Amino acid sequence: MEEQKKKRVKKRRRKSSPAKRIAMIAGIVVGLFLLIGVGVATYLYNQVDSTVERLNESTGLSPERMTTEAIKDKKPISVLLLGVDRRADEQGRSDSIIVMTLNPNTDQSAMLSIPRDTKTEIVGKETSDKINHAYAFGGAEMALDTVENLLDIPIDYVAEVDMKGFQDTVDLLGGVNVTNNLAFTSGEHTFEPGALTLNGSEALAYTRMRYDDPSGDFGRQERQRDVITALVNKGKDDFSISKFNNMLDVLGNNAKTNMTFKDIRTLSSDYMAAFKNQDVLRLEGAGGKESDGIYYWNPDAASLEDVKSYLGQLMEQ
Repeated sequence: MEEQKKKRVKKRRRKSSPAKRIAMIAGIVVGLFLLIGVGVATYLYNQVDSTVERLNESTGLSPERMTTEAIKDKKPISVLLLGVDRRADEQGRSDSIIVMTLNPNTDQSAMLSIPRDTKTEIVGKETSDKINHAYAFGGAEMALDTVENLLDIPIDYVAEVDMKGFQDTVDLLGGVNVTNNLAFTSGEHTFEPGALTLNGSEALAYTRMRYDDPSGDFGRQERQRDVITALVNKGKDDFSISKFNNMLDVLGNNAKTNMTFKDIRTLSSDYMAAFKNQDVLRLEGAGGKESDGIYYWNPDAASLEDVKSYLGQLMEQ
C-alpha cells in the first residue's frame, strides 16, 4: 500500500515539472547560497561570513530555531523558502511559500510549492486562515510552525527574501530571458507571448500575476520557477567579483536565514547530489469564496496525505 501511494505521488509530480527546471527550485536565496559555497567563499570568506551573520541576526527567530544542527550532523533536512511582499515598515506577507526537503543519505530531494491562499490552522493564533497570513501575524517563526503543522514534518531551516531583493537581483544581473506562453497585463507592464527579456520591475510583475491565468496560482508558480531558473543560470554564466560583492549587499539588505556560514558550505557540498536529484510535488485541491466572503484554497485530503507520507519517508531515510 505504501509503495502504491509513493508511485501515485511520483506520477503526479512528473506531470507538474520537467527535469530541466530542477536548478531553480531552491529559490533565489538558496540558489545564491549554493553559488557562494562552491569555491568562491575561499576568496571572499570574511565578506560572506559577515553577510550571513547579518542574515542570522535579523530573523527574529527563537533560540531553539536558531540553534538547529541538522546540516552539521548531515541529516535529512527541510527548508522553508519564503518570498515576502513587504511595503515600507510593514511585516509583510509570504507571497511565495516553498518547502525543499533534501536527504544526503539517499541523494534524493523534493520541492513543494504551497498555494498562498491555502486554508489551514495558523499555529499560535488558534484560528484557520490563509497560510500566507502566518508570516504576517508572527513572522518566520509562526510560518515555520504553521507549515510544520500542515505537512507533519519538521522544518529545520528558513530562508526568506523580500520582493525588492528579487527585483534588485534581476537588475544586478542585467535582466533575465524567459519564454512567455500567455498574453497578459500585470501592474504597469504588458507581456506578449514569446521570448522576453525582463528587468527587475518587469520580472516582479511577471511572477505576481495569477488572476488572469487559467491555471491560477499554479500558473504563477510556473512563472516564478522560470524566472528563478533564468536568474540562477545567468548568475553562473555572468559571474564577476564585483557582481558577487553587490550580490552580498542585496542579500544583506533583503534576506534572512537561520543557516550559518558553515551550514551553507556543507549544504553546497554534502547536499549537492540530493539537490540535483529532485522531484517537484504538487498539492491538488480547489478554491472559492466561503461564508465570510473571502477566497480560500483547500487542499484535497487524499493529495495532502500522499504528500505528507512521501515527505515523512524522505526525512526518515
